[in-house]
Amino acid sequence: MKVVLFCGGFGMRMRDGVTNAPKPMAMIGDRPLMWHVMRYYAHYGHTEFILCLGYGAAAVKDFFLSYDETRSNDFVLNGDGQVELFKTDISDWKITFVDTGLHSAIGERLRRVKRFVEDEEMFLANYADVFTNAPLPDMISRLEASDAVVSLIAVQPQSSHHVVEVSEAGLITGVTPVRDLLQWENGGYFVLRPEIFDYLDEGEDLVEDAIMRRLVPQRKAIAYPYKGYWSPADTVKERAQMEEMYYRGNCPWMIWDPERSGRPAASQAGQ
Repeated sequence: MKVVLFCGGFGMRMRDGVTNAPKPMAMIGDRPLMWHVMRYYAHYGHTEFILCLGYGAAAVKDFFLSYDETRSNDFVLNGDGQVELFKTDISDWKITFVDTGLHSAIGERLRRVKRFVEDEEMFLANYADVFTNAPLPDMISRLEASDAVVSLIAVQPQSSHHVVEVSEAGLITGVTPVRDLLQWENGGYFVLRPEIFDYLDEGEDLVEDAIMRRLVPQRKAIAYPYKGYWSPADTVKERAQMEEMYYRGNCPWMIWDPERSGRPAASQAGQ
């Protein structure tokens, strides 16, 4: 299946305090966030990517145009300067780079790449800066077995804050970690049918407009509840935690690397 990645939103100032780049280009180890997300999909055989670019498009293009396989693969350097790789990351990938606007909402970015996916039976889409080890083939199968137009992964709240219950007199009557609330939030990892474009108008958002306002009332949206590993990279703290996990070799999202992910290599089902 084709994979649409939203990576054109306004970025953050990188840690050196000088370089501006879109958030998906923030580094985890030797590779940017979006590379990790793409490797997740590629592990399951989905290697055709459509990148919805906007802010910092040049940084994304330059990264792939000058991609260095030796950064993440073992290799032999021969005396004549020739490099022999033991394996490669992206040699079988096809990446389409599309300018979808500097200020476009997610739904509008999706509309602007419609021509690349409208003839597909289903396609995948995601934010380019969230990690998970959720079983993608199961998510695809769930939508395939339904008459829904969209599926998304539903995760429990990630906030470390607490909800405080207060009486009218100001007395605290209860304190509950947000993560313990019986609620679910949108975790991305969308599986979509091309009919999604019938529910999206120009300039709209994918979740708030198409899904919430139109698909939910028609019972055309489903979720894949997942209590396993899922993590965003919205803050410097979250990225720092991911980076620390990476250098400790504790990377549950790296399902393509059993040694780092701590789990047996998953089959590439759903190809």
